Amino acid sequence: MTARTVADMRAHFDLTRAMAAAPLDLQVGPVTLRILCEGTLREAHADYFKDAVATVVAPDISVHVVEGQLLEPAPVWQDWAREPGKTGRKDAIFDLRDGRLIHKWRTGVTFLQSPDLLVAFGPVSAHPNQVVNFINTQVLNHGQRMGWQICHAAAVTRGARTLAIAGLSGGGKSTSILRLMDIPGTAFMTNDRLLATSDDSGARGLGIPKHPRINPGTILGNGRLHGMLSTARIAELRAMPESDLWELEEKHDLIIPDIYGENRIAYAGPLTDFWVLNWQRDADKVTMIEEVDLAERPDLLSAIMKSPGPFYQYPDGRFLHDDEAPDPQGYLAALRNVRVQEVTGQVNFDAIAYFGRELFDA
Repeated sequence: MTARTVADMRAHFDLTRAMAAAPLDLQVGPVTLRILCEGTLREAHADYFKDAVATVVAPDISVHVVEGQLLEPAPVWQDWAREPGKTGRKDAIFDLRDGRLIHKWRTGVTFLQSPDLLVAFGPVSAHPNQVVNFINTQVLNHGQRMGWQICHAAAVTRGARTLAIAGLSGGGKSTSILRLMDIPGTAFMTNDRLLATSDDSGARGLGIPKHPRINPGTILGNGRLHGMLSTARIAELRAMPESDLWELEEKHDLIIPDIYGENRIAYAGPLTDFWVLNWQRDADKVTMIEEVDLAERPDLLSAIMKSPGPFYQYPDGRFLHDDEAPDPQGYLAALRNVRVQEVTGQVNFDAIAYFGRELFDA
């Protein structure tokens, strides 16, 4: 590949059809976006993002989505190191002088990330969820450049209170947050990424417009969700050992309005409470919740912190490298006005629902 600058890449792409299509404008809290894509993919995104669709005059971010237009020959990709415990090739990068290409090994979808041009290309129609992730990444990038911190957390909100829940991957935060959606009046804010910041007026949270992708165990444990699977599949899951069910990776998209009704999403709100799940499936102690000081609990803080990954470009133009770790001090500052509590003992989602009702009804 001969391209070395964003201008070279702009010359490579044919963006005319995407730019001629009716723009899809979104608003997520203070962040506005314009999605430029055509045909059935635009229709699919309009449906997926319908709770964020807005009228926008001058968007903060514009994203182009084009089918095909592969890079031939391909760049000499550099693998992006995965987090500890993760295996297999996932992302690869090729740095331009003023931008970065990010390639997904599993799907072949590729992205151009730069301040002047954002493009998702390759087999995008076959992998719309990766385009959704790219769009949401721009919300996260914009927030970070404004000084917000990315938390690996889910969140629900109601009135003047927002509760975020973090834990190790597979620790039950999605199941927990959906149990809290059964509390009347709560609204879904985010399932896996939460932006947080604090100032003299308090802390604020900002979610992203991505519906939960949940495993069968979450569906099986919540009667409201059983309609997402066939009766035969429900029976198969009930016959599985609990340990196997917990580890099963089989993602399903839960579209919030389809399950919980309209007006149950709110992407922004005051951030008041943060629970960190530090429970165990085989614990013999009852589920407990206790306030903690994150400055004295780096183990819990590590469950909250989340690297922005290969897509993040600092305000000065420098791209993040895979050996850079999040700054704990930034998180302590962002959460200084938030009550943080640790959940210990046995995994018990009924207890989470009980604690949640106490919290929101206080």
